[in-house]
Amino acid sequence: MITTITLNVSVDKAYHIKETVESGKVIRVATCNMTAGGKGLNVSRVIKMCGEDILATGFVGGHTGALVEELLKKDEIKSEFVHTKGETRNCINILDPNNISTEFLEPGALVSEDEKNLFIKEFDEILDKTNVVTISGSAQQGLDKDIYKGLIEMAKKKGKKVILDTSGDLLKEGIKACPTMIKPNSEEMESLLGISINNRDEIIESAVKLYKGGIEVVVVSLGGEGALLVSEDGIYQGKPPKIEVVNTVGCGDSMVAAFAVGFERGYSLVESLKYAVSVSAANALTSSTGSFIKEDAEKIFEDVEIIKIRDL
Repeated sequence: MITTITLNVSVDKAYHIKETVESGKVIRVATCNMTAGGKGLNVSRVIKMCGEDILATGFVGGHTGALVEELLKKDEIKSEFVHTKGETRNCINILDPNNISTEFLEPGALVSEDEKNLFIKEFDEILDKTNVVTISGSAQQGLDKDIYKGLIEMAKKKGKKVILDTSGDLLKEGIKACPTMIKPNSEEMESLLGISINNRDEIIESAVKLYKGGIEVVVVSLGGEGALLVSEDGIYQGKPPKIEVVNTVGCGDSMVAAFAVGFERGYSLVESLKYAVSVSAANALTSSTGSFIKEDAEKIFEDVEIIKIRDL
């Protein structure tokens, strides 16, 4: 089984509008898609679509939290959340006619010390029935910046593979526990390494530095150019075919999900890269966040180019 951790769950609403956003103007929404959100739940949904057994965990609270659990049941995703006194947040993504995305992300309610300790206790029990753990996104107020570091240490102690996809202090502290895989972007690598990245060669060298710092697999999204992978097998790029992009929100989460599936199925890292690039690109063909059509991914998979850049 694969377990996803989402410590800052939300109800995500995607508003599709027929005009550009202007301050002070009344804008009518053409269509609205509502999903159980937070990066980890996007990952959960894609893992389920890939056909793997998935358990979602984290915190939910109040009426919005109950709606999250209801939406996950509708998607046939099993969950074991710790229930908090604080209300689960809402996040809004506005998509204009040019597919430009504007997001409004609420911060998330305060988590008490007792609620945090209960989650840690329950996570320890969950680890006994899972093989792969993904940790994604931000953390609610009241949780220490090293919360992910502790969770990674717990998982590694029990021999589980862990994928960490976050930013800021949570990422800085989290990588100290050496998760199996991280998926930083250029800005996050600049922050981690205290450098400026200006071109593709510098992206590669930065990813290599993180790998040599103790991370087994470093994956960097290259947008329309696919993704870069650094591991003991060498440095590779997975490049998708050209597609007509509909919505890029959730593509990174889809990539994390596909790598988790690759770990669960025992794929080689190169096979996982090709699979992840195809699923991520298929996500970009849909208007929903963290979603893809299986036939799209299968078609793209055949045309993904794997390029070995060099050995380490």
